[in-house]
Amino acid sequence: MPVIVVDGQAIIGFNRQRLQQLITTSGTRKRTKLGMRVADANSAARKPGEPPVFGVLVGTVTPSSPGDIAGIKNGDIITVIGQKRIDNVVDLEQALDSYASGNRVPVTYYRGDNPLKSELVFS
Repeated sequence: MPVIVVDGQAIIGFNRQRLQQLITTSGTRKRTKLGMRVADANSAARKPGEPPVFGVLVGTVTPSSPGDIAGIKNGDIITVIGQKRIDNVVDLEQALDSYASGNRVPVTYYRGDNPLKSELVFS
């Protein structure tokens, strides 16, 4: 599946509407950052023959970033930010678009089979 990056935002597949939105607004506003690299959990973490995995799989976490301060680690799967269910990277991007620097937002994620909750403070 193709990945296109516009203004630091990854577009998975051919999501023309999201691609056009990012091209139109590219560079016009500051985006909230979590300091983490993520991928669709279903593509990155699902094992053949197992049911779908929803959320975003966390890769690297930048030290002292909002994700690091919230306690999120490599291999965790984020499933909820605020009140928004996160099924994939696009959901995460849309959730982040509704928050500004300084916002404090609850986050739910899994570490293995254990659900964990924390709070993100956006920078």
